[in-house]
Amino acid sequence: MKRQLYTEDHEAFRAVVRTFLEKEVLPHYEQWEKDGIVSREAWLAAGRQGLLGLAVEEEHGGGGNPDFRYASVLAEEFTRAAAPGLAIGLHNDIIGPYLTKLATDEQRRRWLPGFCSGEIVTAIAMTEPGAGSDLQGIRTTAEDHGDHWILNGSKTFISNGILADLVIVVAKTTPEGGARGLSLLVVERGMEGFERGRNLDKIGQKSQDTAELFFKDVRVPKENLLGELNGAFVHLMTNLAQERLAIAVAGIAGAEHLLELTTRYVKEREAFGRPLAKLQHVRFEIAEMATECAVTRTFVDRCIAEHADPTGLGLDPVNASMAKWWATELQKRVADRCLQLHGGYGYMSEFPVARAFTDGRIQTIYGGTTEIMKEIIGRSLLG
Repeated sequence: MKRQLYTEDHEAFRAVVRTFLEKEVLPHYEQWEKDGIVSREAWLAAGRQGLLGLAVEEEHGGGGNPDFRYASVLAEEFTRAAAPGLAIGLHNDIIGPYLTKLATDEQRRRWLPGFCSGEIVTAIAMTEPGAGSDLQGIRTTAEDHGDHWILNGSKTFISNGILADLVIVVAKTTPEGGARGLSLLVVERGMEGFERGRNLDKIGQKSQDTAELFFKDVRVPKENLLGELNGAFVHLMTNLAQERLAIAVAGIAGAEHLLELTTRYVKEREAFGRPLAKLQHVRFEIAEMATECAVTRTFVDRCIAEHADPTGLGLDPVNASMAKWWATELQKRVADRCLQLHGGYGYMSEFPVARAFTDGRIQTIYGGTTEIMKEIIGRSLLG
């Protein structure tokens, strides 16, 4: 079915993104995978190309365009290029809204120009060794000392953790408040007591630096409180729908791309004297995946359109949860089935299907696990 989501302007932007990937990302990607981190020059190049801060006001160096369809184009093209290491989606779609919606005028002037130029790489630090989806389990604390906070604690699995110049940290500012006693504090590179642990060794997305972060008596100015005091829970919940939609967009794009690669492969690869595509089992596998992708694409595109509609209220959190768990679980199934159809070649690292198998596995985990998504949906239906 022909997609009706994008205009000519969106497709022109897609061409810009593809050119950027071909010039600034793909020639260096293998080295980044070996290094376990992308170069800072890649972030600066993205800034020069106008790919950072799409929704940030022009006065602060951004694109001034809140249309989420442009973010979707970025997610689709980076997924098709198998280049998740340069985490522009995290920067733009997940962290960006915290800065554009919650920052004071002074904070916007201080942080947003660098955010858009690539000079400031961002991260958000929520997960702890003993607390993932359970916000009440967060132990990182921030004590009020008049004109500053004293921050203590640790975080783990933090994407962009090594490169980040600005980290939004979820910390407990009212110990007795539970999830309602959390605040967002912005920690900047160079603050005394802020240290980074090792660049964690993952099974996929090797070039996407993921780190442990440690805070020991870090003096955080009161001016670095982001949003309302003890308001982190509401702020986090408000932005989760877009985060989960962005993950869903990458999920269905990844599944579709794998299907394209595998369809081409089974037409060319021969077994028992004829192409694999002539075998009924293979045709059935391709037919099933194509149908599942088509149905999922229709729902995700509808979610994108609803979220991008300036006259509406944005995407409902329940629909975002549905899109996230379904699209990412589909991506996981398709990756497994496509690898199987590639046979032994699918297990070789130089084949795109092998990297997609490991790179995409995290999709059902971050942004809220599949199980958490089902719980959200179930509660909305059953109370």
